[in-house]
Amino acid sequence: MPRVSDVIKGGAVVTRVDTKRLVAAVRAGARGMRGELWTVARDPLPRQGVLGWLPHVHVVLFALGVGMVNGVEWTYATGSAKAAVAVCSVAQAGAVVMALSRPVAAWWLSTAALFVSAESVGATVPEGRVWPWSVAGIALHTVVLLLLSLRVRPRVAAAALAVTVGSGLLDLALSGRSHNQDVTRAAIAFGTAVVVGASLRISRVARSRLVEQEVLTADERARRTLLEERGRIARELHDVVAHHMSVISIQAQVAPHLVADPPAELTENLAGIRENAVQALTELRRVLGVLRSEAPEAEGVRHAPQPTLDRLGELVANVRAAGLEVATETTGTPRPLSPGVGLSAFRIVQEALSNAMRHAPGASVHVAIGYHPSSVTVRVTNSPPTGTAPPSPGTGHGLLGMRERAAMLGGELATGPTPEGGYEITALLPTARATTSTNPTEETP
Repeated sequence: MPRVSDVIKGGAVVTRVDTKRLVAAVRAGARGMRGELWTVARDPLPRQGVLGWLPHVHVVLFALGVGMVNGVEWTYATGSAKAAVAVCSVAQAGAVVMALSRPVAAWWLSTAALFVSAESVGATVPEGRVWPWSVAGIALHTVVLLLLSLRVRPRVAAAALAVTVGSGLLDLALSGRSHNQDVTRAAIAFGTAVVVGASLRISRVARSRLVEQEVLTADERARRTLLEERGRIARELHDVVAHHMSVISIQAQVAPHLVADPPAELTENLAGIRENAVQALTELRRVLGVLRSEAPEAEGVRHAPQPTLDRLGELVANVRAAGLEVATETTGTPRPLSPGVGLSAFRIVQEALSNAMRHAPGASVHVAIGYHPSSVTVRVTNSPPTGTAPPSPGTGHGLLGMRERAAMLGGELATGPTPEGGYEITALLPTARATTSTNPTEETP
């Protein structure tokens, strides 16, 4: 940007512009425009949605038909002028077709054909005829300018319009004839094509940018949703970890009193364990202060115990009271699970039941819990809905949260429709026994 400064002289404000910067900016703009107008780069016309290639076919047919009319319009040309006009007519028709893929090169070809044909017949054109361009030639070049304006920036299209009109004025100057009115009429047609093409291009670019922005917004929303769900999971696991750290601290404090005359080294080590546990609890509370939501409902459950599969019956009873038909099944030998695994399994069942209530009204749900030597499986299946699902009031975090919980434990989650038209969610969660074992032979089958 040129630098502008205001200087007060005799009560008047004098604006001083850095002319060197202004000249450099103008030269840079001119070089950029020259580069865009002096190129044969390929820039194909995009397909027009549902119309497909139909506009391209229309352009080719227009070029063939009007191209033949263009050659007929110069019937008064004789000798070499007649041959030149025939070549220029073919070149102009070809330029229209070329503009579908290389608009700048096609515009140069059409402009040159207009200029050469005007100079070829300039001495023999009868009075009353349109000149320096024929009506068909004007129509062909108008289409070329339209196709050019659809692909290049508006200022480049305006420069092409100026060059085209300038070539017509140059024809008049070289011939000494007075056909300014014909050039003006042609300029109006050319200008209209440039305005229409530039407007369509601006609209297309705006739509493209809007689509890009929508994609970026969707990606950002997905990332934010993921972070929110991970934060919620971290808040729940905080309570689990804090409970264990509290137990460690209490055990380390009580242990010296369980032994008569404990050695000083033992007392010192236990004191160090307790101190580290207390410090860890302090850091956990700080982290929780960052992760904890400020929503009132989050504050109300801050100190509530985290549920596990032991409370599955209570969850199913609440869902049945809401009108959902639920059947449960347990295979294997139930055993206590680590708090993290138990909490994740409970939350997966809870979210799956909530999804069934939202999206499958009137369906029946089957919840199966399977205990295995090194894992636990959770399978929730619902039948096809028998009613119309109302708009979901959920946050859209359900499946994402399930996947995050399974991935956190090193497990797997599979979701998808069933052949009968229902929906199934299956989670495989490794138990603490599998994750803490370092030797496969230590596990019992």
